[in-house]
Amino acid sequence: MTTINLTTKIKAPKQIVFDASRNIDIHQKSASKTSEKAIAGVTSGLINFDETVTWRGKHFGFYLTHKSRITAMTFNDYFVDEMEKGKFKSFKHQHFFEEVNGFTIMKDKLEYETPFGIFGELFDILFLEKHMTQFLLERNKVLKDVSEK
Repeated sequence: MTTINLTTKIKAPKQIVFDASRNIDIHQKSASKTSEKAIAGVTSGLINFDETVTWRGKHFGFYLTHKSRITAMTFNDYFVDEMEKGKFKSFKHQHFFEEVNGFTIMKDKLEYETPFGIFGELFDILFLEKHMTQFLLERNKVLKDVSEK
């Protein structure tokens, strides 16, 4: 299993950052490099507990779909999206929010497993972990820009 931990400091109230993080339209903007679009479930606005979204985007030259469900949510503090259907063996993304001295500290903990045994592990080591980290960094940059306006 691969784990990616990121921390982003945003000069905005926690509620603003929390809502931006679960906003489908903002996610589509941040994922424009992969042409990612919400094609089923919640396809715009804010996603909430027990709702799903299915994404379609181009990664490594292939169009892939990924269906996630919000499996936990504590308003303004925490939510989790987990894969229900997609190319990963498992995929869990935890989002944490804490307000400190006028800043929101947003933490991402992404845990995933690749299929295909040793070949999947090798692909992860060579390409996927870097791709996923860059994908999250771009997402967080857009969330910071949108939230600090």
